[in-house]
Amino acid sequence: MIVQLSIRDIVLIERLELHLGGGLSVLTGETGAGKSILLDSLSLALGARGDGGLVRHGQDSGQVIAVFDVPMNHPARLFLRESGLDDEGDLIFRRMQSADGRTRAFINDQSVSVQMMKQAGRMLVEIHGQHDERALVDIDGHRRLLDAFGGLTGEADALGGLYRGWKDAQKRLKQHRARVEEAAREADYLRASVEELQGLAPIDGEEDELAEQRATMMKSERIAGDISEALEFLNGNGSPVPMIASLVRRLERKSHEAPGLLEDTVNFLDSALDQLSSAQMEVEAALERAAFDPHELERVEERLFALRGASRKYSVPVSELPALAERMVADLDELDAGEARLQALTAEVDAAEKAYLEAAEALSSKRKKAAGQLDKAVMGELPALKLERARFNAVVGSDSSAATADGIDTVSFQVQTNPGTRPGPIMKVASGGELSRFLLALKVALADKGSAPTLVFDEIDTGVGGAVADAIGQRLKRLAEKVQVLSVTHAPQVAARAQGHFLISKASAGKSKDDAVATNVSVIGPDERQEEIARMLAGAKVTAEARAAAAKLLSGDS
Repeated sequence: MIVQLSIRDIVLIERLELHLGGGLSVLTGETGAGKSILLDSLSLALGARGDGGLVRHGQDSGQVIAVFDVPMNHPARLFLRESGLDDEGDLIFRRMQSADGRTRAFINDQSVSVQMMKQAGRMLVEIHGQHDERALVDIDGHRRLLDAFGGLTGEADALGGLYRGWKDAQKRLKQHRARVEEAAREADYLRASVEELQGLAPIDGEEDELAEQRATMMKSERIAGDISEALEFLNGNGSPVPMIASLVRRLERKSHEAPGLLEDTVNFLDSALDQLSSAQMEVEAALERAAFDPHELERVEERLFALRGASRKYSVPVSELPALAERMVADLDELDAGEARLQALTAEVDAAEKAYLEAAEALSSKRKKAAGQLDKAVMGELPALKLERARFNAVVGSDSSAATADGIDTVSFQVQTNPGTRPGPIMKVASGGELSRFLLALKVALADKGSAPTLVFDEIDTGVGGAVADAIGQRLKRLAEKVQVLSVTHAPQVAARAQGHFLISKASAGKSKDDAVATNVSVIGPDERQEEIARMLAGAKVTAEARAAAAKLLSGDS
């Protein structure tokens, strides 16, 4: 509930601090004293549209602070926690209004958007008046109120979970069907590609190994040619070995004819022959070591070119060809298993839909039962509110083809104000005064179900007689047993039933009559309260009879 309302420099209010308790509290005062300003200020703190005209004349800005004491498990606290805001202790809503029209919103001293303040505010306070539409114009709101009345909120939330599960299953089915259809369009390409890649059988690291082999073999090819040429020179027809050997033999024969002349030459030539012979053997050995198979080089090159051709064709590096082959095989497997998966997913969708519809139909049946009970509860309140000829009907319409997370039902509050007239939506059929009384009857029937912890009623007793005003007072008091109720009223019968009474008055803010006027709010005690109720009964001149009547009202003997 709201425990404190502080207002500074808003319209006629200079400084005001209001401390509120539970139960029923009323705000009374003469017309024009500023009762509507108080509610406008509270609305501002709850996220209502700001207006620079609300700032007190001569001031740059105004401020409204509303402090709430609600349980730790209250939805407003959960909303703030989910929004990343601190919700420890009291909830403090503060709204700054500048004269230039700009506003700033704070919750627990943390800056928030006005929309967030408005969302949280709706969970804490409902403000209702003769022309207020918020509680009755929203069809979804009717459904929520009926669920709250029938204790069906938990089932409605569970139904929402079934609905989301159903829609998730439909999404999975749609996605899988799209994949299967796409795979089917590419089936021939996939099969040809898989056959090609499986035939190629690429191996991780194969490209590097083949490239290294090819480079080595190409080097060996060039070297082997040079060695063969050297061997041909040493062993072929142009070899110098036979010529040198023949020359050595001739010189040896001649050396006997001239001793001491040719011995060294012959020795050197013999040594050269030995060296050439050794070179010849080493060249032959080198040629064996550089053995080169042209067919092997051709095989390596063909394999390497095949791998790189596949790489270009499929636009992936050679190193990724094995993984590509695996993916294509998996795609083919998925295509082959697609129908079975489609059947399984279709069965999931059917099962989820069936579970949802069964739960929705069960909830719909309970809603219709709860609607009948709500009709009786509201109708039971109408006679005392001088609506004895009127009828209230919570109409539940069901359409399984229009399923939503909230179920298959639409709920509409319909009324018939007089016999013979055509029933219709409450907002269209009821007049302003009737609307406020229907609203009160509905709120009493709902008690604390589906309601904010604080209800504010703005002059819902306007234009009604004493008996109806007394009935309104009784119902506001009953309602206040469940939630905090604030009522701006002109009816003494309502004021007399309150636990708290605040008097709103207007006076000059200074000593001079020309000084600015300011609105004040004061808590009044028993004697002052009797005098205020007598004023409400008598008007401008309070008589002894009015005071006696006021005392009678306060005593509860009405």
